[in-house]
Amino acid sequence: AAALPWVEMIPMTAKNQRLTMEPNRKHQRYQRIREQLLELLTVTEDRTARMASIVALLHHKIDYFSWTGFYRLIDGKLLVGPYQGFLACQNLKKDTGVCWAAVNQKKTIVVPDVNKFPGHIPCDGRSKSEIVVPCNNEQGDVFAVLDVDSSDYSSFDDVDARELENIVKLL
Repeated sequence: AAALPWVEMIPMTAKNQRLTMEPNRKHQRYQRIREQLLELLTVTEDRTARMASIVALLHHKIDYFSWTGFYRLIDGKLLVGPYQGFLACQNLKKDTGVCWAAVNQKKTIVVPDVNKFPGHIPCDGRSKSEIVVPCNNEQGDVFAVLDVDSSDYSSFDDVDARELENIVKLL
């Protein structure tokens, strides 16, 4: 994901230093997760079951993920799907927030500070940064988004974006 003009990078603090994992090491972690998913997802073709497995594995394997879930695009609404973390918003207001931005722009959105994102929907006040990855069907239409929050600022980078994009292709 390219740098966005309305966000500024958050200075490194002791609290979010653990997030500065060397990119190759982070890539390797995602590769191990993807390998596990390739095996797990052979059990069923059901998309919801696959979403649940993806969310559970990601949420418990990556320590800076505080909320991990899917929002499904159903009849023009973004409705919560399988997730791990604190209670979620069930229906996201149309064309508002990071998830809708990812749907409308059909691209991954990385937000270092959610409080600076125009129209951010604060489902959980502990969320400080966010990444949203659109999930496309065979025709290229968005059917869902993978939404991941962190309780630290600037948690997500290009490695997260690229690797999560590869993971949602498994759906």
